[in-house]
Amino acid sequence: MRNWRATTAAIATVSALALVTACSSSNEDDEPTNDGSSSSSSGASDLSGTISGVGSSAQQAAQQAWQAAFLADNPDVTINYDPAGSGAGREQFIAGGDVAFAGSDAYLDDTEITDATARCADGEVVELPVYVSPIAIVYNLPGVDELNLSPSTLAQIFDQKITNWNDEAIAADNPGVELPDTAITPVNRSDKSGTTENFTDYLAQTAPEDWQHEVSGDWPVSGGEGADGTSGVIQAVTNGEGAIGYADASQAGDLGTARIKVGDEYAAYSAEAAAAVLEVSQKAEGRGEYDFGYDLARDTTESGTYPIVLVSYVIGCTQYDDPATTELVKSYFGYLISEEGQQAAAEAAGSAPISDALRQQLQPAVDAIGAAS
Repeated sequence: MRNWRATTAAIATVSALALVTACSSSNEDDEPTNDGSSSSSSGASDLSGTISGVGSSAQQAAQQAWQAAFLADNPDVTINYDPAGSGAGREQFIAGGDVAFAGSDAYLDDTEITDATARCADGEVVELPVYVSPIAIVYNLPGVDELNLSPSTLAQIFDQKITNWNDEAIAADNPGVELPDTAITPVNRSDKSGTTENFTDYLAQTAPEDWQHEVSGDWPVSGGEGADGTSGVIQAVTNGEGAIGYADASQAGDLGTARIKVGDEYAAYSAEAAAAVLEVSQKAEGRGEYDFGYDLARDTTESGTYPIVLVSYVIGCTQYDDPATTELVKSYFGYLISEEGQQAAAEAAGSAPISDALRQQLQPAVDAIGAAS
């Protein structure tokens, strides 16, 4: 298993709100490449200016790596990214102002699409899956190095129907394991979160009898311990013996992580298993030409998949009032879907690079940014 703490520690010195200079994958003198990025014979960039994004805290490590990689090639470009959460990202993007793009762990719903289209004025909404990562079920239970959980058991734990670690349902998932007589403290996100929306969608699809709550970015069960952001969940679980939570796997660090029952097997999380779920899922219906939201097959029983996964998006417009903003968003989004950009995220955050086939589907959406006046 990869050491996630070491990975994130290597980039922890980059502030989440830092004004990081960024490079673009294209400009007027560049030649397009097959991976959606671009190359310049002069090695110089004509881009300049600033764009700001707000959103997914799960994307934070990847955003830092993307921005840091841009620094060397485009010293006159600044990208701000505030990891305030997916809900805040969507809301602030729709509101307009200085927020040019959002990062979100859930695609825009129907109402948000309508509002975002109005915000984009003469343009269309662009929504691209750029970060694919497992959501780890993290726990703090000294003496229990390995833990198996079925969807039903997991749903009952987070619905607070199972309240002690030696409960017979947990014991049935873990034959031969000595489980302590310790109270369970479920930790959930207190802020509106795309990670929460992905997790509740998983519970609703795989354990509908045990999880009868609406799929939402707002945690639906009262009485647990709430924590702000991904880092807040990790800290709360780290500090609480008997605690269990859900968080982007890149932030799991040294905490225990549960294996989840898929079909007849218990699957550990991995980037590859997370990407496999996207491959068996379908694009959501009723979306715009440049909107690539996916309905994930959480209830798959296919071996080699890990269905508690988030597909995190960047959301923007094909047109902005300011031509410089349009050019910067196009350049940044082009880099994010490129092979180079996807590899940078994989190395920094352990995410799963999107496939070449998906990249080819997304490229026309990037090309459409700024294409019409």
